[in-house]
Amino acid sequence: MAALALAFAFAAAALSPVADPSPSPVQADNPIIQTVYTADPAPLVHNGRVYLYTGHDEDGSTSFVMKDWRVWSSDDMVNWTDHGSPLSLDTFSWAGANAWAGQAIERDGKFYWYVPVSERATGQFAIGVAVADSPTGPFRDALGHPLVVNGEIDPTVFIDTDGQAYLYWGNPNLWYVKLNADMISYSGSVTQVPLTTEGFGTRPGSTERPTLYEEGPWVYKRGSLYYNVYAAQCCQEFIAYSTAPSPTGPWTYRGTVMPAQGGSFTNHPGVIDFKGNSYFFYH
Repeated sequence: MAALALAFAFAAAALSPVADPSPSPVQADNPIIQTVYTADPAPLVHNGRVYLYTGHDEDGSTSFVMKDWRVWSSDDMVNWTDHGSPLSLDTFSWAGANAWAGQAIERDGKFYWYVPVSERATGQFAIGVAVADSPTGPFRDALGHPLVVNGEIDPTVFIDTDGQAYLYWGNPNLWYVKLNADMISYSGSVTQVPLTTEGFGTRPGSTERPTLYEEGPWVYKRGSLYYNVYAAQCCQEFIAYSTAPSPTGPWTYRGTVMPAQGGSFTNHPGVIDFKGNSYFFYH
């Protein structure tokens, strides 16, 4: 995968050899977050720092007990600052449970955090959006109701070079909408992406879900090519990717980014460019 220089051990990929042996380069730990149970990393680069938005699983739980989201930041990919929890289920009056995988993005000085939660009234998943004036919050509910309601999860947001913003999400399907410039409404209808084997690979032994796509999409652009990196083939999930000539497809399956690791039956990718390197986040 020539277009993406992976950084599994985050600091090691960011360091370049130097002729002078001193000072020695500082190495980062991997995993980078070790004191809190986190999941679903969503990195954002802003003003020379990486902000990492994650889910938070409660200590001692034996299943998903997730009530809030957390933020960390770093200016060197080695030393990380814990900014606590600027967003929780309590932020959304209509949310009942399940603070699952989301992503934040900046536009016009505002920060928008798209998250899936279970609606209090129905118990079904919906996607909400919170807004803040700072990447570390505090965040507030931008709408007072869900942005999208269709029972699926894992929103990811992408702003193209022409300024058009897209929101993608889905498990077991893959969907998108074109967001308006206000980032809290959308134009047109919700569109389902065709999950073809040409576009997303072939899942062995499954007629119900014939493609590898499982969940956790992450869309970005490199040159004129669009990349969709996602969790594939539950469970154990690995990370696969597809490419397209436009943000809406058609997608072509390209292969594996990271094989299944065995430490978690789920996975969730995030990709950024930062200070001359490309970084790949996962859990």
